[in-house]
Amino acid sequence: MYQLDTYFSQLGNKQEPSTGAVTYPVHLSTAYRHNDLHESTGFDYTRTNNPTRDTLEQGFAAIESGAGCCATSSGMAAIQLVLSLFQSNDEMIVSSDLYGGTYRLFSDYEARFQLKFTYVDPLNIQAFTDAITDKTKAIFVESVTNPLLKQVDVKALGDLLKERDILFIVDNTFLTPYLLKPLTLGADIVIHSATKYLAGHNDCLSGLVVAKDEKVYASLFQSHNASGGTLAPFDCYLLMRGLKTLPLRLDRQVETAKRLAQYLRAHPSIKQVYYPETGAMISFELEKAAHISPFLRSLQLISFAESLGGVESFVTYPFTQTHADMPVAVRKERGITDTLLRLSVGTEHIDDLLNDLAQAIRLLK
Repeated sequence: MYQLDTYFSQLGNKQEPSTGAVTYPVHLSTAYRHNDLHESTGFDYTRTNNPTRDTLEQGFAAIESGAGCCATSSGMAAIQLVLSLFQSNDEMIVSSDLYGGTYRLFSDYEARFQLKFTYVDPLNIQAFTDAITDKTKAIFVESVTNPLLKQVDVKALGDLLKERDILFIVDNTFLTPYLLKPLTLGADIVIHSATKYLAGHNDCLSGLVVAKDEKVYASLFQSHNASGGTLAPFDCYLLMRGLKTLPLRLDRQVETAKRLAQYLRAHPSIKQVYYPETGAMISFELEKAAHISPFLRSLQLISFAESLGGVESFVTYPFTQTHADMPVAVRKERGITDTLLRLSVGTEHIDDLLNDLAQAIRLLK
């Protein structure tokens, strides 16, 4: 057994014995030749199995301490794959603060397929208990919520569900397995929008689903193959490349985020700062909605863009971007105000990020 950092660095290495390639090759072939009937090499059609994707999936399942992994074409495809485990009239309890795209997908499934989603305060463990009915099939949370960055007590929820026949699903996009491993804390399934921190370079749309149990993984694999939302070989290569440097990037990003959060909390022009003291995401509120546009226009280094987790720092306006499809009344009820900004801290030098924030805030006066 190695330390976790080593598993990231070694992902794909020593997996290609015929050439000794350190970087695992990109296998672009969609079809595989057989010598005779019932003589498969283990690869038949690339939607079902692909050597590059298999290497990624096996390596990441080991990182997460899971039974198996499915690499999907996006983070939303990963969530949709997990929804394939459920049937009409099943109920799911969900943290009320979550990514707007997830809320949109859940609303669609509720309207079209009669799945029921009950939203509760992610910090109130008792609220999850109170919401459980005989139709509850799963609990779904984000380990750190989007965009208000509430850190969920994954272990407490895992303990709560230990004796119940309820799947515990954790979207761990904001923390990654480097900072938190939900499957070791009682979760049954962990989801990532791998586009974000795992790939890390804003160039690879991807998702990952890891199951703790072999039977659950087998169901996911069957649906994954049937629906066809698999990750293309070159994107698998890009994702493996990004994963190799994840610990190095996140160490820098978390250290910088802590200093930026401290700076923002002390600034008189910042109304509120949300930072859970882990990870590299910060949300904060300006004093007035009228300040949002001038602030965004004034940024010189930080990009105004709708994503997160890359080496470049991004600022996002959830009210009209990531959570635009959430009804306004729901947004406001959940604290997603028109003064809220979400900052994804990159790997730039701390002084340059501080200076960029300072000059943009200064121009608001």
